[in-house]
Amino acid sequence: MIKKFLKYILITAILWYTIHVLYIVINGFSNTKQNADLAVVLGNKVNEDGTLSPRLKARLDESIELFKKKQIKQILVSGGLGKEGYWEGSQMKKYLITQNIPSDKIIVDNHGDNTEKTVINTIRIADSLQYTKVISVSQYYHQARIWKLFKKHNFDHIENSSPSYFEARDVYSVFREFFAYYF
Repeated sequence: MIKKFLKYILITAILWYTIHVLYIVINGFSNTKQNADLAVVLGNKVNEDGTLSPRLKARLDESIELFKKKQIKQILVSGGLGKEGYWEGSQMKKYLITQNIPSDKIIVDNHGDNTEKTVINTIRIADSLQYTKVISVSQYYHQARIWKLFKKHNFDHIENSSPSYFEARDVYSVFREFFAYYF
């Protein structure tokens, strides 16, 4: 009897995980074609020499494409102070400027130390600018949780756009996001 129950629990957990992973992937790859006021690029690792990690550069390149297509008015770059000693937002802005994004079209949030702080700061900034629609730019596996956090903070006009950048660590990241989504 206990073995049957444990087997049932295991099958249910595997099914739940599989369905949720499908949700994460489908949501993450459903890049918006809609226009918005602001794109928020969530921070990631800045290397010890101040260069951007390939993952972060891919996110910024995605926001540049949105800007060039005139899908957004401004780009908000958000991150914290990395252990390497660089403010992610400031380094991100430097990169965008080298890619011909006008400085006045870039907003820096150096206090987005985690996903929820970035969401809260983005909503505050969007409200102060009377912006009503935001596109989050991050890896596909991150988008479902970002969307959930915007909804949690009563901001309903959120879309997403993810770069076509993949690496082996995505397997771990998808697994991690499953737990981060619920906890």
